[in-house]
Amino acid sequence: MSIFDAIGIAGTGVTVNRKWMDAVSDNIANVNTATRTSEDAFRARYVVAGEAGDGKGTAVRGIVLGGSEGRTVYEPDNPLADQDGYVKYPDIDMSTQMTSLIMAQRAYQSNLAVIDRAKDAYTAALQLGKG
Repeated sequence: MSIFDAIGIAGTGVTVNRKWMDAVSDNIANVNTATRTSEDAFRARYVVAGEAGDGKGTAVRGIVLGGSEGRTVYEPDNPLADQDGYVKYPDIDMSTQMTSLIMAQRAYQSNLAVIDRAKDAYTAALQLGKG
């Protein structure tokens, strides 16, 4: 594996982890989105990652949506409440989302560190050639 391969592979990791953070951020932003009980609740987004097509690195293979059932909450003052006073919220666990966000952030940072180290190694190799 060359230095350029390391940069390319880590770059695919950066892309996957950015998309993972985007999905988790979207889930967190919509955790308190109320809908009518007759409508579907916001569906959480989950990134599915896998091996890149060329076998070097990772790629997003798809997005899986969570359930639309949600959870019903008694809020008779909510303008979206049904005749019985219930609204529907997404069934998203905030602690799970925050844990996923931290994992994605650390993986993102790790891949950036690999790119930075590979760039430093490449620069050092160029300096040796000048000598």
